[in-house]
Amino acid sequence: MKTAVTSQGLTYEELAQKNKQYLWHPFTQMKDYLEDEPVIIASGNGRKLTDVRGKEYWDGVSSIWLNVHGHRVPELDQAIRDQLDQIAHSTLLGMANVPAILLAEKLIGLMPPGLTKVFYSDSGATSVEIAIKMAFQYWQHKGQPQKARFITMKEAYHGDTIGAVSVGAIDIYHKAYSSLLFESYKVPYPHRYRSPIGGNDREQTQYFLAQLEETLEAYHKEVAALIVEPMVQGASGIVVMPEGYLKGVRDLCTKYDVLLIADEVATGFGRTGQWFACNHEDVTPDILTAGKGLTGGYLPVAITVATEEIYQAFLGDYVEMKTFFHGHSYTGNQLGCAVAIANLELMERENLVSQVEEKSRWLAGQLEIFQSLSHVGDIRQKGFMIGLELVLDPETKEPYRWEERMGVQVCRRARELGMLIRPLGNVVVFMPPLASTRDELEAMLGILYQSIEEVTGE
Repeated sequence: MKTAVTSQGLTYEELAQKNKQYLWHPFTQMKDYLEDEPVIIASGNGRKLTDVRGKEYWDGVSSIWLNVHGHRVPELDQAIRDQLDQIAHSTLLGMANVPAILLAEKLIGLMPPGLTKVFYSDSGATSVEIAIKMAFQYWQHKGQPQKARFITMKEAYHGDTIGAVSVGAIDIYHKAYSSLLFESYKVPYPHRYRSPIGGNDREQTQYFLAQLEETLEAYHKEVAALIVEPMVQGASGIVVMPEGYLKGVRDLCTKYDVLLIADEVATGFGRTGQWFACNHEDVTPDILTAGKGLTGGYLPVAITVATEEIYQAFLGDYVEMKTFFHGHSYTGNQLGCAVAIANLELMERENLVSQVEEKSRWLAGQLEIFQSLSHVGDIRQKGFMIGLELVLDPETKEPYRWEERMGVQVCRRARELGMLIRPLGNVVVFMPPLASTRDELEAMLGILYQSIEEVTGE
């Protein structure tokens, strides 16, 4: 292959050496990584990425679940250029700015009814950290400081800050930090494929809600909030809730006077075929967190959105010390808010959420062919969130051993064939940009099918 030279005048080999010498990559075992040839992205266009050697790849995981329209979207590019002509950033601490105000107004118009106040941050994890602190302090202001614990779901993932990890429950990610964390009560997330009982959605919902109610009944007097990934638990392997479960969680939280935090960082902004996953069951949480698709995948902006009841609990005279003492240097950044407005306007103009809903039904039909692969044990889908669980024995659901790295192998083969995806253990995740066309989706699914077929030998 002819050695390519980047616009910075560097060859792939030079960049690879600098990458090895200076960079520490997230969620990456660097020993393994450094033994491989790294993909170094130089540019993107539409739903494709191009590396510094000129090879193109489908962005099959939306650059980690956040890309909406694709790359180099003219409307989003222009929004950033226009904002640069005004100002790049000024603080939101005790001041305001135009894009932050206008974006907040637009967001409230899209939210489940009853959510009224937007608090900005810069990542999904920080939006969850804010929600935890908000819920904790809310009960102090309401004269119930004993309500200071949290309920979370087993195998939950809510981000990597200490508070977010404390309400997470994936051992491989969180065990190393256990001595730093506060303890949460953990209840099962409904997982139909791995459920201890049989039965239909209604029976599954009843079974898992009964387990949740046992915990709430026992501990609700000391619980500030329950946090859940609505409709789809992401990092645990794209686990889709049975119908009625989320509505049941809302009802139980109301019954036992516990706040409900909906972590919509992964599911929000059209990813499941609704603006927010809570909309599937007409649920309004007390606090909603979101990020990822908010800016179309351009800049790091996240939000924590609360009800008026929670906001009002923080209002008081200066001497009462009811201020919410939290903030980030780049909170409400103008560039990020400007591109977020452009992203939401483009989504509305293109009727993109309805398109996702319609294409999701078509995708479900396309995914049926994967059932012919004898090592695909389960196919899970909600909107454009798809997980295919690879198993050694579909009859017994026996998983592949961790050290076999089947998910990693499939994703490596997909990369060779021209698509970038990442596994969650033995679950291969396919999460394309929301604006992907049917032809593009067909091409990506073809690579996914071939990769699984070749790696599993079936």
